[in-house]
Amino acid sequence: MPRNATSKSSSKSQTKTPQGGSSKASQDALKMLIEDHKKVAKMFDEFEKMKEKEDSDEEAKQLLVETACAELTIHAQLEEEIFYPAARDAIEDMDLLDEAEVEHASARQLITELAAMQPGDELYDAKFTVLGEYVKHHVEEEEKELFPKVKKAKLDLAALAEEMLERKMELREELGMESDDEEIEEDDDDAGSSSASRKHLH
Repeated sequence: MPRNATSKSSSKSQTKTPQGGSSKASQDALKMLIEDHKKVAKMFDEFEKMKEKEDSDEEAKQLLVETACAELTIHAQLEEEIFYPAARDAIEDMDLLDEAEVEHASARQLITELAAMQPGDELYDAKFTVLGEYVKHHVEEEEKELFPKVKKAKLDLAALAEEMLERKMELREELGMESDDEEIEEDDDDAGSSSASRKHLH
């Protein structure tokens, strides 16, 4: 994931969110990231339910994994390109940010391995489950330690959210994914609409 790709913060009045549903989040970068966390947590829960079913639909399972991996890839890229650099300028705890970047690298390694696999392959389920554990740990640290420090630092979270939202829309388009909220609400049966995110995972 390129960290050098600085996003153009052309704050056009394009703060319109794709579906309107995440307009709250667009006011605040932290809320936007927390919404991403919740969305992916739901996908990991869904996967655990699928694993328990003897006759789970392999195609649905693969689509869920690919969608979650694409969401995580975009989320990590937004943090690395925009959020972490802003946080580094605003807070003093560099260790926290260094650890977050190392955790991203570990997650990215698993995402890359999963992209080359299919349900039924040895360790496929295990890798996605471990990815979920990494992500859960990472989310806890961000939400309990990093985000409160960023909040105290009086960063302009609205401007940051605007920049992140614009970049997020670009990245989703590059991966051929639906606009944000639409995809999640439909992630049970209609997730097929995001199938273009397959194989673009890196």
